[in-house]
Amino acid sequence: MAEHSEHIVSPKIYAGVLSALLVGTVLTVQAAKVDLGRWNIVLALGIAVTKMTLVILFFMHGKYSARRTKLVIASGFFWLAIMLALTLADYTTRHFEPSRSEVTPPTAAIEA
Repeated sequence: MAEHSEHIVSPKIYAGVLSALLVGTVLTVQAAKVDLGRWNIVLALGIAVTKMTLVILFFMHGKYSARRTKLVIASGFFWLAIMLALTLADYTTRHFEPSRSEVTPPTAAIEA
């Protein structure tokens, strides 16, 4: 049987990744305060994906894992891409309908 040795990650790398995650959190909060229109979601998802990637690569040791584990991680990203594509396709094909509070009731129009 082949021996399996664990990769030891330097505490400096963990501290750097933790710092990057904290900076990402601050950026997320600050980005939420700025109105960028449709680009708010793009910016938020970009920051979230970057933070997610750091967590998977370093804290979950994805960077140093076996090829099969990397395949499972890549499959997860592929599935996420499918779910996002289907959700965005549904969202972009919907038509705007006013809410009930914006529509004048027919009885109010008759009384006036």
